[in-house]
Amino acid sequence: MILLDGYSLTLADVVRVAREYAEVGLSEQGRSQIVASRTIVDRILEDETPVYGISTGFGNFSQIFISKEKREKLQKNLILSHATGVGEHLPADVVRSAMLLRANSLSKGYSGIKLSTVEMLLTFLNRRICPAIPAKGSVGASGDLAPLSHMVLVMLGEGQAYVNGRLMSGAQALAESGLEPLALGGKEGLALINGTQIMTAVGCMVWEDAVNLMKSADVAAALCTEALKGTRTAFDPRITQVRAHIGQMATTENMLRLTENSPIIESHVNCGKIQDAYSLRCVPQVHGASKDALRRVEETLNIEINAATDNPLIMPDTGEAISGGNFHGQPIALVMDYLKLALAELGNISERRTNRLLDAHLSELPPFLTAYPGEDSGLMITQYTAASLVSENKVLVHPASADSIPTSANQEDHVSMGTIAARQAREILENVRYILAIECLAAAQGIDFLAPLTPGQGTGAAHKAIRQAVPHLDEDRIPAPDIQNIYQLLADGSLIKAVEAAIGPMKIY
Repeated sequence: MILLDGYSLTLADVVRVAREYAEVGLSEQGRSQIVASRTIVDRILEDETPVYGISTGFGNFSQIFISKEKREKLQKNLILSHATGVGEHLPADVVRSAMLLRANSLSKGYSGIKLSTVEMLLTFLNRRICPAIPAKGSVGASGDLAPLSHMVLVMLGEGQAYVNGRLMSGAQALAESGLEPLALGGKEGLALINGTQIMTAVGCMVWEDAVNLMKSADVAAALCTEALKGTRTAFDPRITQVRAHIGQMATTENMLRLTENSPIIESHVNCGKIQDAYSLRCVPQVHGASKDALRRVEETLNIEINAATDNPLIMPDTGEAISGGNFHGQPIALVMDYLKLALAELGNISERRTNRLLDAHLSELPPFLTAYPGEDSGLMITQYTAASLVSENKVLVHPASADSIPTSANQEDHVSMGTIAARQAREILENVRYILAIECLAAAQGIDFLAPLTPGQGTGAAHKAIRQAVPHLDEDRIPAPDIQNIYQLLADGSLIKAVEAAIGPMKIY
């Protein structure tokens, strides 16, 4: 069981809970921090001094004092009025991650929430109750207000939730799970929704998938290098050492190990070709820069998943309620935009390698990798699909954080749009998976034409895994299922597992 205390949650823990359904509880430290913080809020509620969100309205209504008898209604109304999300529901792994992150932030002891309320969030996780949260509607400051409100609705017996894959009303979800609707106390509604947990949850899932994707990009590039009879000269460690970027060094090592002991490469060691095109020669520099960006994303996420991000914060040492701006998503927004570009670049260079494989003037392979040119089109149109996805990514990669639209009558006059950036990063990642799947399809076909020569130790394992999923293209057939089958190898990690079983763990940093 993963025990929360607000300080020690790891990205690996988040993945275990979000995707592997690991159980979650509160540590004794977490419990005591929550109780101590709530004691302070109870004391504030008895006072007549205005404190934001506890005895005042929200946003532009912060100047309006709320009397004691209306403060519980204030919190319920906050959730009802802020549940304005639209669009498709967020994936279950993101919702589970968001609930975990919110519970962990609350357990830090700066939010003034009731222990029983946090325990209900953990019950949702452990009983696999998944609130239906529309993906769109957050501007990424004042927290992910709209999506997190949809999460809380189910705790109140409102909204909708998925239970065992079935969509039902929040009331039915609670009833089937033997739970009673929650009655929010003072500050609790605000504590539950005033944070960055949706954008961070999406970011955590994208980070996890990006680790595998960046390994897959190296495998695809190595397969392409083999198929195009490229050289390993550009992967000489001495080239990398005089520049010394961490991601470049990791990629160089991966490329050398993937192509080690390759009869294909040995067959043309003394050929007249001086150097390869950039899309092969600069793989360490391009892929490596994307890995460096991913490392920066990881650093930011590791901080944010253990951060107190609501407002006001309840200071346990002095009992003060201090208004600030930790709900602002700028740290996540910037790294998600950075990750968008890093992922898109993997797709950009991959499509160029695929183009080289298919162009007989560049590849020294049969045109469009078919044995029957003219009669068959071979893999010609797969490059069209890759080009389409690359172009789509060029639109998505525009930084969401460059925009800001004032909200709440200009009280909230700068927002991060971080949740948009995170969602776009996830979309770009999906597109790049397909682009890499197309490159792997073409590279495997190219390697087939070089028989009886065989690829290296790592590329050989990758080629075998691809051929187990997709047979050689003897004559034209529908390529879409082949692309989808290789996409699945990338998405579920099967391709990397096969490669790492042959050469050991690949490096990211």
